[in-house]
Amino acid sequence: MVASSIPDPKVRHFGFLLLENYSMIAFTNAVEVLRMANLLSRQQLYTWTVVSANGSQSAASNGLTVADSGDLQSLDACDLVFVCGGVEVQKAISDSVVQDLRRRVARGQALGALCTGTHALAAAGVLDGYRCAVHWENLVALRESHPKVHFALEVFVIDRERVTASGGIAPLHLMIHMVRAHHGNKLAMAISEQFIVDRVRDQSDQQKLPQPEFVGPGYEHLVEAAELMSANIEEPLTLSEIADAAGISLRQLERLFHRYYNVTPAQHYLTLRLRRARELLSHTSAPIMQITVACGFQTASHFCKAYRALFGHSPSEHRRQGGSQGLVHVGVSADTAARRPPSRAAVSMPMYVS
Repeated sequence: MVASSIPDPKVRHFGFLLLENYSMIAFTNAVEVLRMANLLSRQQLYTWTVVSANGSQSAASNGLTVADSGDLQSLDACDLVFVCGGVEVQKAISDSVVQDLRRRVARGQALGALCTGTHALAAAGVLDGYRCAVHWENLVALRESHPKVHFALEVFVIDRERVTASGGIAPLHLMIHMVRAHHGNKLAMAISEQFIVDRVRDQSDQQKLPQPEFVGPGYEHLVEAAELMSANIEEPLTLSEIADAAGISLRQLERLFHRYYNVTPAQHYLTLRLRRARELLSHTSAPIMQITVACGFQTASHFCKAYRALFGHSPSEHRRQGGSQGLVHVGVSADTAARRPPSRAAVSMPMYVS
């Protein structure tokens, strides 16, 4: 058993609002992390309430049902309510669901979404001005129908009092991330070991897009350009060189990155280099200056400034804390975060509620 390394007596209560045909894997991955946190810590660190949006037991997309443990009103006591979506989510988003979500925002409740539950938050208008995650299949359509929302490619996103995970096993990584924020790295790592998770993904990791035959025209050129960027970290290529090698114009390259990644090619390239730097900081003892050069930066000051913009802390702070920065509590104090508008640039991290 593992004792919590960070004293935090608060018992956190999460709610799960199940839409019809919700994704069972996304829902259970979230709940199981909470269960395991309680088990390993020998404390009741988390409680949860499960409610069906249709007033009776909502069936998951695999046909199974989970017994409700409360009603809509009981979710009012939760610190955070997740909307759990799945297939044919548009049919499951009723007017009553939309109104309920708006009511929760009006009373200051933190909201989240798992898998396609993000559709419901967007339909209710409670994601306008926020960054959020959603399964890659939904990215293009949602960006067109909800232009005020920034749909990111990350596996999960925490932007102030909105917490979203893309689907599949992404909620598992999100919840381990939150456990780490609440109760320390030791407990988070013990949970990942119990679930045989070799690597816990964090808030900057992106979803892996499908192969070109499953997406729109021009995607094969985007894949080639992205691979060129990944292969040329220490000595970055110019964007013109990348476009030429991919057989397209620079303007075409920019359009493709905007369509599929919602960023510029330069932003994507910079993020790749900074993620490589983070890996070197976490897994090697190389001096920061050496990592600066290895990731294609001319000066340490430029590297440190860009690193802080993406990850929210400096490379030296990352080293001192063992790579556990960027972890905060959701839904406790939004005053500081609310004073900063969310950035739409890929090199800027979402804001976190402390």
